[in-house]
This record gives sequence, structure tokens and C-alpha cells, in this order.
Amino acid sequence: MLFLVHMIVDIPATLPAEEAARIKAEEKAYSQELQRSGKWRHLWRVVGEYANYSVFDVESNDELHDLLSKLPLFPYMTIKVVPLAAHPSAIGA
Repeated sequence: MLFLVHMIVDIPATLPAEEAARIKAEEKAYSQELQRSGKWRHLWRVVGEYANYSVFDVESNDELHDLLSKLPLFPYMTIKVVPLAAHPSAIGA
């Protein structure tokens, strides 16, 4: 199942810089692990924002929820999920 996920990150200014750096490093490692596994198929930055649009390929809603909730930055995110379906006019896979 494919999902388009929009993530907006809002780290509070009160979070110590060292803690923010540690969480960001954990986030990078976790996200790259998911990309290598094929679960996190695409990751695009939104220009001018601390946000991204991503495409996930998972077996279920529950699996996506589990993956997203394990993101180290999850407590500081606003996340919107859109389920995707094949378009009959699409020529690509």
C-alpha cells in the first residue's frame, strides 16, 4: 500500500541544542534504514520549510502508524497521511 505523508517538524526552542542534534542524528539513521528496506520509497524536502513529503510502501495502515510513531522527531511533528491508488492514465509503474 502506498501512502503520501507530509511531515512538518517544529522542535521547540526550549529543547537544548545538544538534545536536538542527538534526535536529528537518530532520525537520519532510522529514516535511512527505512529507505534501504524499501518501506520509505521517496523523501523530498519542502523548500523554505522544515518539512518533507514522502512516499511509504507498507503492508497496512497499522504498519505505517508503527513506522511513523517510531520516528525520533515524531513528538515534534504534524503529520498528514494520504492513501494512494494507481491512476488509470498513468504510464509508469
